[in-house]
Amino acid sequence: MERGLARDELDADPIVQFQRWYQDSLATQIPEPNAMSLATVDAQGQPSLRTVLLKLYDARGFVFFTNYQSAKAQQIDANNQVALLFPWVALARQVSILGRAERIPTRESLRYFVTRGRGSRIGAWASPQSQVIGSRALLEQQVAQIKQRFRDGEIPLPDFWGGYRVIPTRIEFWQGRDRRLHDRFRYRREAPDAPWQIERLAP
Repeated sequence: MERGLARDELDADPIVQFQRWYQDSLATQIPEPNAMSLATVDAQGQPSLRTVLLKLYDARGFVFFTNYQSAKAQQIDANNQVALLFPWVALARQVSILGRAERIPTRESLRYFVTRGRGSRIGAWASPQSQVIGSRALLEQQVAQIKQRFRDGEIPLPDFWGGYRVIPTRIEFWQGRDRRLHDRFRYRREAPDAPWQIERLAP
């Protein structure tokens, strides 16, 4: 941890900087480097937190997929201000992101959906995500019904399933240091086309 993170090491573009760190996490073979915590808020102001998987990222933002009838989706549809956190503990690194979540176009969701294994595509159809169910057996029964329904062909994209893109307004890179004197740098911008500003934050 003594190496730290210096201002002159940072790329001017936070997405490029994220890519560098993400590639580091892949190279070290830490478990699920694309796992990220997603925080949302419901209509009563109660926050919720869960882990989702980053599937795509580019200059536009960070994409994950879910059932559009799930609790997270309902909360995002009511309040699209969200937070993400990549907890790369083994590297003494974190990346935290603030931004707004927007549904991606259906064609983009379909492009990803067809790359999923058949079992995962069946699961997307079978699970009434976030709803109360009486037993595991009921879920397995639903899976069997979906397998039978699509036994002779491809499994189409459900109209209730797809991706969200988190469009960032703040991205912080946190590098652990000894004596808890960590290095923290925050990128922020006030408008989508505005340049990114980089600030060092106290640990």
